[in-house]
Amino acid sequence: MRSKSAIGAYILIGLGILFLLANLGWIPPVRLLVAQWWPLILIIVGILVLIRHSSRGKP
Repeated sequence: MRSKSAIGAYILIGLGILFLLANLGWIPPVRLLVAQWWPLILIIVGILVLIRHSSRGKP
């Protein structure tokens, strides 16, 4: 259980950094990034789910 909360914390930190960089003007607005890169985001999430599922082992 502890690793799940750590992953959630890393996701929140990453999102915070992303929004901060967008507010500072160092990267394009987050809305535009998500609109352009949403397929890649889905692929990465799918890969992470597969990795997590395969690391649990077979029942």
